[in-house]
Amino acid sequence: MKQKYDAIVVGAGPAGATAAMVLARFGLEVLLLERGKYPGEKNMFGGAVFGRVIEGLIPKYWEEAPVERYINRKIITMLSDDSSFSIDYKSKKFGEAPYNGFTVNRSRFDRWYAQKAVEAGALLVNETVVDDLLWKDGRVAGVRARRDQGEVWADVVIAADGAVSLLAKKANLRKDFIPHHFSLGVKEIIQLPRETIESRFNLSGSEGASNEFLGGLPGGVQGGGFIYTNKDSLSVGVVAQFPSMNPKKMPIYETLEHFKSHPYVKELIKDGVVKEYSAHMVPEGGVKMMPQLFTGGMLITGDAAGFVLANGLYLEGVNFAIASGIAAADTVVAAKAKGDYSSTSMKRYQQILEDNFVLKDLRKYKDALTFTENQRLHSLYPELITQICEEIFSVDTEPREKVMKQLRKAMKGKISFGETIKDARDAGRAVLW
Repeated sequence: MKQKYDAIVVGAGPAGATAAMVLARFGLEVLLLERGKYPGEKNMFGGAVFGRVIEGLIPKYWEEAPVERYINRKIITMLSDDSSFSIDYKSKKFGEAPYNGFTVNRSRFDRWYAQKAVEAGALLVNETVVDDLLWKDGRVAGVRARRDQGEVWADVVIAADGAVSLLAKKANLRKDFIPHHFSLGVKEIIQLPRETIESRFNLSGSEGASNEFLGGLPGGVQGGGFIYTNKDSLSVGVVAQFPSMNPKKMPIYETLEHFKSHPYVKELIKDGVVKEYSAHMVPEGGVKMMPQLFTGGMLITGDAAGFVLANGLYLEGVNFAIASGIAAADTVVAAKAKGDYSSTSMKRYQQILEDNFVLKDLRKYKDALTFTENQRLHSLYPELITQICEEIFSVDTEPREKVMKQLRKAMKGKISFGETIKDARDAGRAVLW
């Protein structure tokens, strides 16, 4: 390993691997550092990659990437204690190239994707923890890694070191975290026969489904669950908002077990065998938690920058990470051409992100956190909706009541129309207009 590079990228997840790949393709000398035994060993997410942005880098990537199933069925389900209400969308177009998204296993996908950076010319060094930054002439000029000859210098450092980025803190680019900007995700990989998965989720061939849940978590925990279909397994998990969690009353693994025991979920995972368990911090604060994205000699990408869109309707992160990796690489290439790695030169990175979907989407949905933190969204509304459905679809010997009368009876003593209107207005600001 040399002691000086054009760029050092810390973290070989989607953001870091993308930046390293693009830089290497432009002929720059790139060092890609990964703390795991291999890329993806320590990475966890729900299970879906929306790959249109990847295709610009690797045309027809799905023909060689270790994808599981293409997602052409999207289900959003509300859970009460013993009932469920679902919105179910299935698209023929999503099952045609270039596809909308795929379920993947990060330990396989990230390993494959980082290898693309290596093939382009980047040097990947695994099992390397970066503890600090090196400085020269008032700007970042390298990293201090936990290994022999650990001081490595570079013109630019790209931090792709995850949701609780140490390097962003070391560079004074972010303040201390606020708990409500984060959720904790836990997931199990549950093995089932391929034909069982396809029967239960109404799939055939390589079709896949994503099922995301609202409600159904115990003890006032705010958040939701998810199930993604793989070839011969399911990714099953919950995402819980930190301020609503009480580990003394209900540890997160018990929250997951409670979710799995719901009658709707239990039928989908019945007879499955748990093969893996993982947990991950999810940055959900959007632009409200975003650090300063650049300084002299340094850029912040992916989860480290808070680039996750989670507003109750959309849950995206990998596509934002890859787009930020491309923007970071473009910025470094331009800086090298000028021989200028100052903060002024690095500012180009933020401008690229402002012009593409990354910051446009995050700014557009900046009020989503206020909406998703509403306790009624996670408990009362799922209960009301399933209760009303039960009333509407019940057939007995009693005269029927109009729906609005049934709704008033269900709401009585639980919530006023004024509160409902306010919540609807918050929902509109968060995701509709």
